[in-house]
Amino acid sequence: MKAQENNKAIVLGVYLNSQHSDKAIFENSLKELIELTETAGLEVVGEAIQYREKFDSAYAAGSGKLLEIAEIAKNLEAETIVLDINLTGSQMRNINELTDLKVLDRTLIILDIFAMRAKTGEGRLQVEIAQLNDRATRLVGAGKALSRLGGGIGTRGPGETQLESDRRHIQKRINYLKGKLKDVQKQRNLTRTNRDKQEIYKVAIVGYTNAGKSTLLNALADSNVETMDQVFATLDPTARKLSYSEIPIILIDTVGFIRNLPHQLVEAFQSTLEEVTFADLIVQVTDISDPEFKLQVDIVEKQLEALDADAKPRIHVFNKVEKVDPSLVEQIKGTNRHAIKQIFASALYGNGIEELRQAIIEVPQATMLPFRLVVPYDKSNIISELQKIAVVDQLEYQDEGAEIVFKIRKNDLGIITPLLNNK
Repeated sequence: MKAQENNKAIVLGVYLNSQHSDKAIFENSLKELIELTETAGLEVVGEAIQYREKFDSAYAAGSGKLLEIAEIAKNLEAETIVLDINLTGSQMRNINELTDLKVLDRTLIILDIFAMRAKTGEGRLQVEIAQLNDRATRLVGAGKALSRLGGGIGTRGPGETQLESDRRHIQKRINYLKGKLKDVQKQRNLTRTNRDKQEIYKVAIVGYTNAGKSTLLNALADSNVETMDQVFATLDPTARKLSYSEIPIILIDTVGFIRNLPHQLVEAFQSTLEEVTFADLIVQVTDISDPEFKLQVDIVEKQLEALDADAKPRIHVFNKVEKVDPSLVEQIKGTNRHAIKQIFASALYGNGIEELRQAIIEVPQATMLPFRLVVPYDKSNIISELQKIAVVDQLEYQDEGAEIVFKIRKNDLGIITPLLNNK
């Protein structure tokens, strides 16, 4: 009978006194790593912090501290140590040989969660490429530590193919996967092109992981996209139509951002992240109840800048407002200079959703062409068509015909061309 895998782990953070960084930020990063580790399927049975002037080149942390943790791990029956540092291959090997523990870091944990959450073929391809690129960077000096990862947490996705001993095999596999990914991307580009031709307005919902983006999407689109109170609950982009809108507007739920997002993931998920780059409007979602929400806003801002999306029209939604004191809302009103509007909402309970819906609709409305026309009664079918596809502001019936005031998209001008030609 196969022995049950030991999923107990101890998490270690190393704080550098020489950097004089905010200890609260460091502690919150460690807390976030614990949540990530548990999301990946490990049971965190202990946590530790070491204060140092600089990272140890051989072990990242101090050897004495690691031996101390190894002893604690033995008493707690834990077999894994997770460090809030991105380790080199040789550091992984050294820690493994010193402690006889399975060694993981923040990058491996995040990659594992992505592998676990990827549902579509495109998502799985992107995750495997990211994992293989990460594995390739750790080959030198990793030895037994990389082998020990096996097929468990930290290596979900590609499986065991002796990657640690054959860099050429890794690159060959990456090239093959990139070829398959290009085929998938062609379909994504075709979908974008079709939306552009139909003048479908594209709204990307972005934010820090677990800010409530999927819950907000469900509220705006009357949909039932799966939501979980966990990091990276959404990995593959989900598109839904904005409900109760005369203008065709597509909402696209995107993967959440996080501090120190592994560059391998950013590179592999470039085509998915382009949904943000090609969007017409950004809805930025922030969990206002998170003690670190200001730092999270900064992280999202930097990611949007990296995606060349920071200059796009933006509505900033401060979500989970039901969890905070109203005085906090007053303090942060008007603080995002990038946003054309700030909305304080509760996606879970519906507060602010209608205000947000109208704010989204108003942006494309501003680009539509305004008209005031008198439609003869013998062409009343034009009125019926306009009521379906235009934004009708006013309709009055007069002796010579119906006077209609409306806004219309350029692509739909053909409907009123007969009237314009007669003028």
